[in-house]
Amino acid sequence: MTTQTDKKQMRSAARLYAVQALFQMEVSGQTVETIQREFETHRFGEIFDGVEMAEGDSKHFRAVVDGAVNWQAKIDQMTDRALVAKWPIDRIDPVLRALFRAAGAEMVDMDTPPKVVINEFVDVAKAFFPEGKESKFVNAVLDHMAREAKPQAF
Repeated sequence: MTTQTDKKQMRSAARLYAVQALFQMEVSGQTVETIQREFETHRFGEIFDGVEMAEGDSKHFRAVVDGAVNWQAKIDQMTDRALVAKWPIDRIDPVLRALFRAAGAEMVDMDTPPKVVINEFVDVAKAFFPEGKESKFVNAVLDHMAREAKPQAF
């Protein structure tokens, strides 16, 4: 039986996988369908350096990736407005770009409370950049995006 904690962990894993999938789509040019199939078949629960990766929530993973693709123009515009004028979205790290698109999909296209989205994706940023200041940067950008996407939540 899947507990509430298991479901939460699976959604968290799905967010991390969604960022990886969006990054891979951008660098490889593969289709959303190809990437989603690869992740669900090979990445979820994969053994990596002797560590078993978490099982992801497929439904949440697909919703985030599809939302990021379908709403990319709107999400990128929101991200651009949240970034400093000198740093348009196409100049930032591609992993961060994928992260902002995944988080933006949850803000624009899903019912996840904005504070949950921010906390979850700040954790994803820490996973990708354990030594850096990126998590503070991600927190600031996502806070700005959330206030634009769902002002009623603040």
